[in-house]
Amino acid sequence: MILDPRRLRFLLAVARYGGVLAAADELQVTASAVSQQLAKLERETGHALLRRTPTGSLLTPAGQALAEAAEDVERALALARSRLEQDDATVSGTVRIGGFQSFLANVLSPSLTEWRSRYPALVIETVEAEEAELLRALRAGTVDGFVVELDAGERYTPPRGTADVPLLDEPWKLVVPSGALLATDVIDIGRLGLPWLGVDPSAASAKAIQRVRRLLGGDSSSVHTFYSFQNALALVAAGEGVTLIPSLAIEGLGTDGVDALDIPGLGMRRVALRHLTRSRSASPSLDTAIGLIREAAASFSYEASDT
Repeated sequence: MILDPRRLRFLLAVARYGGVLAAADELQVTASAVSQQLAKLERETGHALLRRTPTGSLLTPAGQALAEAAEDVERALALARSRLEQDDATVSGTVRIGGFQSFLANVLSPSLTEWRSRYPALVIETVEAEEAELLRALRAGTVDGFVVELDAGERYTPPRGTADVPLLDEPWKLVVPSGALLATDVIDIGRLGLPWLGVDPSAASAKAIQRVRRLLGGDSSSVHTFYSFQNALALVAAGEGVTLIPSLAIEGLGTDGVDALDIPGLGMRRVALRHLTRSRSASPSLDTAIGLIREAAASFSYEASDT
């Protein structure tokens, strides 16, 4: 079996965004182009890779296996690209990077020791705060960049004068009380009789929940309002409702009393690093820090963090 690896990104986009049309929008190509590439990929593999449904496209077991391989390829290429882009010259200075807890704790902070070893004259400091506060700090010059979360199914434009560097896309997980849903071909949220937990309307998870509600149905009401994912998990474990949580946020948190389910069509949370458009070219230290953060994100392994 000989595969053209360039076709894998089309399959990966369908897996992440739940359908051919959504994948075409993300890749900025026509739906026909996506379908043609997938048809060629199916001929090359000799397997059906997609099963079309009224609400989107689901990957077959063969399609899921190939999509996982595509993610490995994407991660390896991002890691290689990041290393090639790094300047071997001595870099010095202090770079302050803001962000949210799950990314700082699981991806950025564990890398600081290695970065100090590679760039002794470069100091990278972290600032945990809310996105609105970090944007003000960026414009004031008290942080050099900050990590943001987005629902990958949402179209957005970064604030004026800023640009985003993509770091990683990770799957949303449907979190329900343990044993509430058995493994079946069709997930029926309606039969649970549980509402969705409320969340800050500006959060990426709120936008994802709105989209998934239309996909899965269920109770249209909301109860409680959470800010931290740890609180959300506790509320779900208590049987108060269901919610979406990204894979990275579950790392290091207790999941007793809940099931975190991978369901086709939930989409992805996109993590990006936002900086001022004028700042990156003017600061070798910031450029190097961004390269290091991209490398850490590309090499992050959920499996490794569980050991």
